[in-house]
Amino acid sequence: MSVGTVTDWLAAVALVSGALLSLAAGIGVLRFPDVLDRMHAATKPQVLGVLLLLLGLVLRLRTAADLGMIILVGVFQLATAPVAAQMIGRAAYRSGRVDRSLLDVDELAEEPPRTGE
Repeated sequence: MSVGTVTDWLAAVALVSGALLSLAAGIGVLRFPDVLDRMHAATKPQVLGVLLLLLGLVLRLRTAADLGMIILVGVFQLATAPVAAQMIGRAAYRSGRVDRSLLDVDELAEEPPRTGE
């Protein structure tokens, strides 16, 4: 087996795995009942799915120009997905769409004013 054949097979595995993770993320967004669950499904498997798709592209295309562009796409994906999830979660919390009884720690809850200090 040549190196090209092995990298093509690895690229195929990465592409299929990334596509399946992205599909699972899409199904999770449709099926999960809560905003926080949907937010989790939209970020965690989706980011890994996109990164696996990009890895498959790198292994398949093998050119320096493509590699640079794919790295930029991956970096932007890693930079924007957590920020978007944070903003979605905060907006859902502030609009009252989050069941606060499901939260282990509620860092955004207003604390009662301290007295006696």
